[in-house]
Amino acid sequence: MTAEPLVRLCRLTLRRFARDRGGNIAVTFAIALLPILAFLGAGIDYSRANAAKSSMQAALDSTALMLSRDLSQGTISATDIGTKASAYFKALYTSPDAKNISVTANYTASSSTTASNIQLTASGQIVTQFMKLAGFPTMDLSTKATTTWGDVKMRVALALDNTGSMASSNKMTALQNAVAGSGGLIDQLSALAKSPGDVYISVVPFAKVVNVGASNYSQNWIDWTDWQNPPNIQPNNGSYQAAIPNGSFTQAQWDMVGPGSSCPFKSGNGFSYFGCVSGPTTGSSSTSTIPKTGDANAGQICPGYDSASHSYYNGCWTTAKTSTVVTYCTGSSCRCSNGANESCTCTGTSGTSGYTCKVNNYTKTWVANAKSTWTGCVADRTQPNDANAVSPAISDVTTLFPANQHMENSTQYCSSSAATKLAEIVPLSYDWSALKSAVNAMEPTGGTNQAIGLAWAVQSLIPNGVLSAPAEDANTTYNRVIILLSDGLNTEDRWPDYGNGSSQASGNPIDARQALLCSNLKSSKDAKGNAMYTIYTIQVNTSSPADPTSTVLQNCASSPDKFFMLTSSSQIVTTFNSIGTSLSKLRVAK
Repeated sequence: MTAEPLVRLCRLTLRRFARDRGGNIAVTFAIALLPILAFLGAGIDYSRANAAKSSMQAALDSTALMLSRDLSQGTISATDIGTKASAYFKALYTSPDAKNISVTANYTASSSTTASNIQLTASGQIVTQFMKLAGFPTMDLSTKATTTWGDVKMRVALALDNTGSMASSNKMTALQNAVAGSGGLIDQLSALAKSPGDVYISVVPFAKVVNVGASNYSQNWIDWTDWQNPPNIQPNNGSYQAAIPNGSFTQAQWDMVGPGSSCPFKSGNGFSYFGCVSGPTTGSSSTSTIPKTGDANAGQICPGYDSASHSYYNGCWTTAKTSTVVTYCTGSSCRCSNGANESCTCTGTSGTSGYTCKVNNYTKTWVANAKSTWTGCVADRTQPNDANAVSPAISDVTTLFPANQHMENSTQYCSSSAATKLAEIVPLSYDWSALKSAVNAMEPTGGTNQAIGLAWAVQSLIPNGVLSAPAEDANTTYNRVIILLSDGLNTEDRWPDYGNGSSQASGNPIDARQALLCSNLKSSKDAKGNAMYTIYTIQVNTSSPADPTSTVLQNCASSPDKFFMLTSSSQIVTTFNSIGTSLSKLRVAK
């Protein structure tokens, strides 16, 4: 029964009671019925009023957010706030019960001690259906909303896939347009900054490694262990560990290898994965023999490119002849190190059983290249610190970042002379033009290691860390955001056992390390107990047949709505635009 028929029924009942002369009970009941009906009716009217007020509050909150966004982006001025507030609110608030709706707005600009804020008040009435019987024909409604901005600062790290597959399907161009194009993410976020430093952005291009810049070779957060070690004592190559010497040489014969000897290594034979180069630099040409006396690098035994670890070794063994002479071989088939070893001498008649060749012994000392020859690549940190955001400590080498002379597909990707260079990391900056230039300079290179991109995105956000992120004010709220985009599944990292650049080893060990890193980051809390990082992840899946959904990317996102599966490069632009809109809401209101 609706309110109006119920009122009519009450009136008819009252009239009947008024005419009734049957006794005092009817009169008494009629008198008692009035307050009972009033209480019941009041409950209905209050329920209607509460529903109208709840809708009013939601509409006013949304109005406040939209006004602060418009004002921070410059699409309206302070003088437009009142008119715009009324227009937004009336479009959002459509309750049929509310009448005489009005909204007022009060804007306070930021000062040196206070943030910008907008205070909104909405009011209206509902016409009562029952309480008017008790003399209350209307009920007033009133709600308030406040939005504050300027004391919420934003720091956004972009971990962007720069692997070779990004060259296909126009993905790299689409990514550059989405981030650095007109109206792209950088434009969206820069529009939120009312003062320099309100918004910072870092860019972390990644492949198997990241490029932190060769100029950092003197920094104390670089781990030079791998760089300085010869191949046979590399600590991280697992079952791909080099055995020295190799090929046709035995361990005893390693002491006899000197100027003019054949190269004691054979690339890709299951043990060494590399051959010899003519000198101690990565640009040296391959050689089959150790340089002889008179050559620029005489007596130096220089290992070349390692096809297992996709990197160069950074030095050579230098040889020194001892006073010891040993028998190299005897008999009719004896050869004096193919006749090339300048320290080898033979006696007797060749082809007879008495034919003997002797050779000097050589001591060998490993001499690493100068650190200044490093091209800027760093690999994953030593486990377990590859999966956390701990800051480097000089006292603990496992917290440092390993220098790596990365090479793949015949290209040293971090070298300034590379045909396709892995772009350097750009630390947090509000130089919007420089950030755009860096993104537009990115080139597709190498294999996929999402974890190292994510790890360095975090490092770029750590105040006063290795990338010199600005200090944070304890009285300011910070939104620390990571956006990780990749177009493929993980295929390689620091550990050759984990993947060969085309596929992972059984059990997806690279994903397992990344999953641990994601879990650690998502559980991190700031001083106020809030999540330290907001993580967005994007999988660009244009392969045919399509790659499976990346579980590690999907689970890495801070919440399900922050993972995006894209099936075409055109969706990259719309996705970044959507994320930019979400970040705008985080920036302008709290």
